[in-house]
Amino acid sequence: MDKLRKRKTQNPCTVCYMHRERCICHLIPQLNLKTKLTLVVHHRELKRTTNTGRLAVHALVNSKMYIRGEGRDPLDLSHLLTDDYESYILYPSDDAVDIESIQPKKPVQLIVSDGNWRQAGKLHRRHAELKHLPRVRINQKNLAESHLRREHFADGFSTIEAIAIAFGTLEGDPIKESLLRLYKAKLHATLKGRVVNPAPPTT
Repeated sequence: MDKLRKRKTQNPCTVCYMHRERCICHLIPQLNLKTKLTLVVHHRELKRTTNTGRLAVHALVNSKMYIRGEGRDPLDLSHLLTDDYESYILYPSDDAVDIESIQPKKPVQLIVSDGNWRQAGKLHRRHAELKHLPRVRINQKNLAESHLRREHFADGFSTIEAIAIAFGTLEGDPIKESLLRLYKAKLHATLKGRVVNPAPPTT
């Protein structure tokens, strides 16, 4: 069992990063929303088959992904700050406010750092151009019995789960449920590959 869990997926799908026999690309919705997702992903995170941020980017038409940490030159994200959007960073820092409490006067750009806790927490420190942006958090506990990765905090969620909850607040519950269905499909297919027999995802 342990050897199977540690074995890397060979020749995965280039979109969902699942084993091609368990590809879930046909389940990826196309959600065209006012809210913009900007995913800033650590380059090491993209190598992990349990990554879910890329799924959110494929599902949300109004989204963009940037990769940081690849080279010596730091990634400049200053061009993200335009008058078209109110920009917020989704991260549960001590000064973050519940996303339900914001009252934006423009469409929201939600900037999400994708990586482990240590990598994600460095976004506002490594990118001075984003330091002034307000940070928001989701005010929920993760009560699920199964996870793609071990969660070390009660409010720890996969990237797409956190995005789903945040977008549900901004765009409505149907958007949240659509993204969560995609996450559950990823979870079910992943656990199946680990020789685990989970209950099938609900529709």
